[in-house]
Amino acid sequence: MKRPRIVIPEINQNVKNYVNAVSAAGMDPIVVSLQEAQVPQTYQQEYLDYSEFRVAEYDGLLIPGGGDINPIRYGQENHGSIMVVDELDKLQFSILDDFVKTGKPVFGICRGHQVINVYFGGTMIQHLPTSFRHARKLEEPDKVHGCIAEEGSWLAKLYGTKFSHNSAHHQAVDRLGENLVTDSHCLEDGTIESMHHAALPIYSVQWHPERMCLDWERDDTVNGLPVLQFFCGVCSSFLR
Repeated sequence: MKRPRIVIPEINQNVKNYVNAVSAAGMDPIVVSLQEAQVPQTYQQEYLDYSEFRVAEYDGLLIPGGGDINPIRYGQENHGSIMVVDELDKLQFSILDDFVKTGKPVFGICRGHQVINVYFGGTMIQHLPTSFRHARKLEEPDKVHGCIAEEGSWLAKLYGTKFSHNSAHHQAVDRLGENLVTDSHCLEDGTIESMHHAALPIYSVQWHPERMCLDWERDDTVNGLPVLQFFCGVCSSFLR
């Protein structure tokens, strides 16, 4: 059976965990960046300059974690956003626009979850008052907290309505973008932890399933691989 080809857009970021998890879930990852920003990384199966990217050649988009979106994109001044990279915003929003316009599947992880929300007109909480539950320092492991998944949601079908997952973010979705639906929220403070689009094959999680599987599997969370296998199934249904 043909494996879906999945675009992962990034700039100067080590996306080894995403590449490994996407591959293990049954898809072929292709990292897309800007030529001047590319850093050769031997684990990547394919590394493509954005100038050569053509959406018709790919079956799905995975937007990975990373820094914060420039708040100007959702009509706010910066009052809590850090590690803003305008070039990364431009790259990821442009590729997301290509996939939305062609109706192809999209999955967002952490920053990617937020990119999807902003693309559809949503806003962000630039710094959570309860960030101590969600954020971590770089040298520390991910935080862990419980979540409640909506009954009947794609996420509840994978894990049930109550489970624990990792957490490594200081921002969160505030106003939902147009046609986006909440699928789960944090048990302790109600932070939106996953979404889907009501009409398009677009899904997202605020957490990091790629750091909850394979060599990163942990005893205090569910295994993250089923999330990416779910996305593989969505992409496979679009294959010719």
